[in-house]
Amino acid sequence: MAPSGERPAAHRTRVGACGGRTSAVSESGFSLHAGRGNPNWSATGPREAFHALGYFALDESRRVWTADNLGGRPEGRGIGERFDSWVRRHPQLPGVELLAACVQYAMARWAFDKDEFVHELADAVTGDNYPLPGRMLAHAEHIVRGYLGFEMFGTRPPKGDMSLFATEGAAAAMCYVFDSLVKNGILAEGDKVALMAPAFTPYVEVPELDAYGFEVVEVRASRSAEAGVRQWHYPREEVAKLADPAVRLVCVVNPGNPPSPAPGDRVAEQIKEIVATANPRLLIVTDDVYGTFVPGFHSLAADVPRNTLLVYSYSKHFGCTGWRLGVIGLHDDNVIDEMIADLPQERKDRLARRYRSLTPEPEKLRFIDRLVADSRPVAPRHTAGLSLPQQAMMVLFSLFDLLEEGQAYKERVRQILRQRLDLLLEGARMQTADDGRRPGHHVELDLLAEAERVHGKEFADFLEKTYEPADPVLRLAARTSAAPPGGGSDGPAWSVRISLADLDDMDCLKIGHHLREVFREYVAEWTRSPSPRGPAGEAGRPGAAG
Repeated sequence: MAPSGERPAAHRTRVGACGGRTSAVSESGFSLHAGRGNPNWSATGPREAFHALGYFALDESRRVWTADNLGGRPEGRGIGERFDSWVRRHPQLPGVELLAACVQYAMARWAFDKDEFVHELADAVTGDNYPLPGRMLAHAEHIVRGYLGFEMFGTRPPKGDMSLFATEGAAAAMCYVFDSLVKNGILAEGDKVALMAPAFTPYVEVPELDAYGFEVVEVRASRSAEAGVRQWHYPREEVAKLADPAVRLVCVVNPGNPPSPAPGDRVAEQIKEIVATANPRLLIVTDDVYGTFVPGFHSLAADVPRNTLLVYSYSKHFGCTGWRLGVIGLHDDNVIDEMIADLPQERKDRLARRYRSLTPEPEKLRFIDRLVADSRPVAPRHTAGLSLPQQAMMVLFSLFDLLEEGQAYKERVRQILRQRLDLLLEGARMQTADDGRRPGHHVELDLLAEAERVHGKEFADFLEKTYEPADPVLRLAARTSAAPPGGGSDGPAWSVRISLADLDDMDCLKIGHHLREVFREYVAEWTRSPSPRGPAGEAGRPGAAG
């Protein structure tokens, strides 16, 4: 591949979006799709329990009414006892043992009325009703709150309760949050919205949409040197931008995407101090989807509960992106409800007219419930809410995680990711800091930093001046599965984001080897260049991608 100038027509390559994935397609017909982080593992136990629940619910439906593929709605009275009897009669059915363990755990922890709880599960998996209540099923909310508290808050939970709204994944949750904040007058065109960057692509794009017209303030992490490569840290002076009262909201992906590590306790303490002093009504939207991959993870929703909207998705941990299971959590004592109460009377009157079809006292409608109404055009609110089978699956995922089996599954997934990262780095001969805050679901490789580490700044400057940032990605694409360039997530242009979650172990090793070959090509081209070079042995110096 020539270091400069246009490639021959048969080898010109373009990069673009294709079905939610980054694709590299050459005009000679070669095409490749690089994954967006869809895990290649699947939590089978809770899925088996889900299908077992379905068989129980169908038996309950036929008990009410049987006529040629026609049944009735499961009956609530006595269903708890019938469930126990049904479990005893079907010991060989896959998933029935775990299903019974989930129900038993929920009953012991929350002391539910068994008929009411089992009926909610049976009715949900049957999907024969509108979601009632629309925000989230009553027992499901208790269980998912327990799951989030265990995985997101750990040993330092906030005081009080958090109300939840089940959504079609985290991306939908994020859109609902922005839309409802605008509709309720909490955010307006021209407001400053901060983004802790680099960040997941939708967080880069949504605040800049013309429909909102926000002024985006970047709180940018720096790449400090540790263990020979660049690592991400938020300097105090960057986080201090949030102290400006004109900054109304900050979005953070925690742990990060594309750079994995969580911001850490120092950043959390600084944000807590800012909220306590300079900017007490700063709103925080934290996307904690990768939190389960980090031992001892602690969410900002626990550190600053009154100011934080917690967004979570089950997709990554349980390998269930197709289920579209997400949730928004908001502490019952929160500043958003305060801000709505403090709006000018004229604005409150307009909002009262907006929500008056829902309640005789619309001014008392909490923001978490306004989110539900705003997710539909208010009037058809009865059709809002995540579908009941989806909520049943969410409940079983949550209960599974709270059992010993779920914790063993979590540790296995973490081991898989650690092994894949080790194989990738072994193949590339690259290094990364041993950071306990790194989930390892994906990794961002800073290629310029690696070039400078191994061959010096002159070589890194040569790469930056001679090639486009997409060039190493395209060279990788010609050899094997490639990953989206990190620049798409507001990261460094000369970086590659590799999702370890959807690669086989040996593929990680192969990609590492191919990356090393790409660097060898660059070094060979550099040494052939007429410009003065360092010592001749530089290109063969061992390390990373050399």
